[in-house]
Amino acid sequence: MIKVMSVFGTRPEAVKMCPLIKHFEKISEIDSVVCLTGQHKEMLWQVIDIFGISVQYNLDIMQERQTLTTITVSILEKLEKVLAVEKPDIVLVHGDTSTSFAAALAAFYQQIPVGHVEAGLRTYDRYSPFPEEMNRCLTGRIATLHFAPTVDNKRNLLLEGIRENVHVTGNTVIDAFSTTIKEDYEYKSDDLRDIDFEGKRCILMTAHRRENLGENLTNICRAVKRIVSEFEDVLVVYPVHRNPAVSETAKRILGSVDRVYLTEPLDVEDMHNLMARSYMVMTDSGGLQEEAPACGLPVLVLRTETERPEAARAGTVKVVGVSEKGIYENARLLLTDANIYKRMAQAVNPYGDGRASERIADIILQYGRNAI
Repeated sequence: MIKVMSVFGTRPEAVKMCPLIKHFEKISEIDSVVCLTGQHKEMLWQVIDIFGISVQYNLDIMQERQTLTTITVSILEKLEKVLAVEKPDIVLVHGDTSTSFAAALAAFYQQIPVGHVEAGLRTYDRYSPFPEEMNRCLTGRIATLHFAPTVDNKRNLLLEGIRENVHVTGNTVIDAFSTTIKEDYEYKSDDLRDIDFEGKRCILMTAHRRENLGENLTNICRAVKRIVSEFEDVLVVYPVHRNPAVSETAKRILGSVDRVYLTEPLDVEDMHNLMARSYMVMTDSGGLQEEAPACGLPVLVLRTETERPEAARAGTVKVVGVSEKGIYENARLLLTDANIYKRMAQAVNPYGDGRASERIADIILQYGRNAI
């Protein structure tokens, strides 16, 4: 038996780790332990419940006015005790959150190998996205096993001198769709059930990153307002982050705009099924850049750079910046030019075939047989 402890704490991490943990449950050689940090609360547990994951530990770190420092310190202190009790053979972390970095560091302090799921993503700007870019770089330096979604991600690690145990696996978020997307799905959100989608092209939008707060988010919202005013068959669904810096701007600019629906944050089933029925996606999220192409949707990235350049090269996403003019013009092209839309919608998804969890589990088993 190899004891694998998966540590995560945010909704996006949960969406990508739960398919992997579900696969672990099928393997008799893996003793799977799940530890939540609680960096998110309600949104995190929604995902856990949808996938039916059994959780052994919840560090419950969330507090009012938490900072990156309090998150990191709390995880280090609380996880130290859990690791001392469980003594896992390997600790798995995901991506680029503060949970990922702090959990990897806690494992390192006890000389426990770390596996990094979704390794090797880079913008090479340490402050954009912040703090994610530095989180994933530091986690990569700590990790023993690196599970890179794409060849580009592996190349980044090799260029940084990380050459051992680097594996291209695909992205586990594609695996999640087999659980979440259903043809006969009915929305749980009252906000979504109240929307008349009939005869409309739906744009799914998210915008909440720290670097977009303030003027950038204002530009994004103004572009959206301009789009719906020009195209009467377009509606926009914007699940609004609970951060007041996001919600106050969204409500001020878009709150009274016809055919713009500001909803509560959606659980992963509602989000995936809404996405599968949408016309296009506008987002500053990393995860949606991977998820939407699997649904055959063009993605406009509301940022000045992306750590997912393979998607831009494949043609599934386009980085359009954060100016009102640039966002509006690129959205208008997709709404008026069928050929441009078709090229993006039909581009090959670079993030895999839905078998990433299987590959990661096989690599962990082989590592365990050789090292433990």
